[in-house]
Amino acid sequence: SRAGRRAASAPEDLAPLLERESEFAALSDPQLRSALFDCRARARRENSLADPALRLDALPALREAARRKTGLHPFPEQIAGTLTLADGGLAEMATGEGKTLVAGLAGALYGWLGQPCHIITVNDYLVRRDVKRLAAFYDFVGVRPGCVTERSPPAERREAYAADITYATAKELLADHLRDGLRAGRLTDPSRQLLRQLIGGSGSDHRVPLLRGLGTAIIDEADSILIDEAVTPLIISSPRPNAELTRAVRIAAEVVADWQPDRDYSIDPAYREIRLTKAGLARLDALRDGFHGLWHSPSRSRELIEQALTARSFYQRGKQYIVTEGTLVIVDEFTGRPMPGRSWNQGLHQAVEAREGLELTPPNETVARQSFQRFFKGYRRLCGMTGTARETASELKSTYGLRVSTIAPHRPCIRRQLPDRAFLDAGSKWAAIAEEVALQHRTGRPVLVGTRSVATSEHLAELLRIRGLHPRVLNATKLAEEAGIVRTAGERDRITIATNMAGRGTDIVLGEGVAEMGGLLVIASERHESGRIDRQLFGRAARQGDPGAALAFISLEDEIILRHLPAARLAALRTLAKRAPAAAIRLLPSAVRTAQKHAERRASRARAALLKRDTDLDASLGFSGA
Repeated sequence: SRAGRRAASAPEDLAPLLERESEFAALSDPQLRSALFDCRARARRENSLADPALRLDALPALREAARRKTGLHPFPEQIAGTLTLADGGLAEMATGEGKTLVAGLAGALYGWLGQPCHIITVNDYLVRRDVKRLAAFYDFVGVRPGCVTERSPPAERREAYAADITYATAKELLADHLRDGLRAGRLTDPSRQLLRQLIGGSGSDHRVPLLRGLGTAIIDEADSILIDEAVTPLIISSPRPNAELTRAVRIAAEVVADWQPDRDYSIDPAYREIRLTKAGLARLDALRDGFHGLWHSPSRSRELIEQALTARSFYQRGKQYIVTEGTLVIVDEFTGRPMPGRSWNQGLHQAVEAREGLELTPPNETVARQSFQRFFKGYRRLCGMTGTARETASELKSTYGLRVSTIAPHRPCIRRQLPDRAFLDAGSKWAAIAEEVALQHRTGRPVLVGTRSVATSEHLAELLRIRGLHPRVLNATKLAEEAGIVRTAGERDRITIATNMAGRGTDIVLGEGVAEMGGLLVIASERHESGRIDRQLFGRAARQGDPGAALAFISLEDEIILRHLPAARLAALRTLAKRAPAAAIRLLPSAVRTAQKHAERRASRARAALLKRDTDLDASLGFSGA
């Protein structure tokens, strides 16, 4: 149970812990390690971290161990963050406040309990980096860490999950959880039996689960995982070739090539839905007689046509996906990262492949699926950290039982938030962004520009190259270089373009003389559907008390406006733009805020609907014998 949670300790509660610093600093390494092992024994005996006396001994000892083994002396604010995690809460800590070390301190506490503790971060690079960075600290305090990445074979995964602490991404954890369910199940279908053999291997332990259970989850960038990806299901599937469907999908892609919006079909951008008009339905009826198989079914043929139109209208290369070596790879729209191995369901993946002229992958049969929201609600203890949580505090509390505690930064944030710059069309906006980057570059000031897609990042890079500039582009096609590019984004004369929040978790350190120029300038090339994503991007500037500034460029043609501004207000704004352009520009920032609120409400309703389905499913589940 997660009942009885409270907010993180107030600063005055830290005083007794901080006062013992000199006491533990005076101990030799063997003496300090003995004190730590004594705390570990007490924690395991009590099976709890709630005892104030245990915390009073454990946290100052862990703080001193971190100083000796990592070279980092945890700030009082980091100790406050650790207490929040120990209490089962969510700590809102600004970018650059040292969340990696906070997770390590809390991980040591939970690792002492002897129960599964999973530290979840956003990508495999951070999984490997954090384990390596904290390995000496964990060894000193008597905790064994492990890590799981996408390329970890089953034997390594089993060993990693057997450790006191396991670092992994949410995707890998949920996938292994679902595979464990397949291993444990009595699968009578031959294709599912084959799938079980493939994932389990031929050894005698193929039915033994990988995970030891869902004990404690410490989630870094918790808002991204628990909110932004909450409704995303992770699906394990097996290919099921269907030649007839493959032919039908290709035919649909060819048929809709000359179909026109408004005449043959209508588009609902907010919900990404296609509806055939009377003219479109008439065209479908006329062509149905010329084809066989699936086309004879009115509902199935309509579905094929609407799917092909959906692929053409809403899915763009460089935005929702990229094509690598002839293979379609989905791109995460929140992070800009590629997600190899994932596919859209219900035939959409094949429809997009047909539109691109690629070889169609066989449709998949789903053998296991679960949403991240449902998965994380299954943990016995849940806690986490993020730089942006206050906007969703009530949802985090009602859905996961997580109380949000805002931890003050170690040094006051002095970032300058500049007014949004508005334009009536996208072309003018991109030209203005390129001019602003060029202007800043002439002074030597580093600039980081956040874009929403691979395509726009490449477009901006080309505009800058035309001006004789040489930006470093970080997008879904250059994942391996991500950390190195972001780490140097604060150096003099540096121009960095990054899709969305690529590079999250990597500190940007200002180069020599950059602070005197005003620090790093972060530019948002458009506003996002959630204000939290904007704050995440802007948080890359002015970390740890450094100077910095943030600036957003917006236009009437931005996706947030087109998809989420109420239709009547959008029409009025377009009319005003023709009659009084200056007045329309003044109203654009307000329109963007309205669109964001609509987008956030729509996303919140989708998560609430999923939660209700999960709750109903829990209430209706039963057991029956074989």
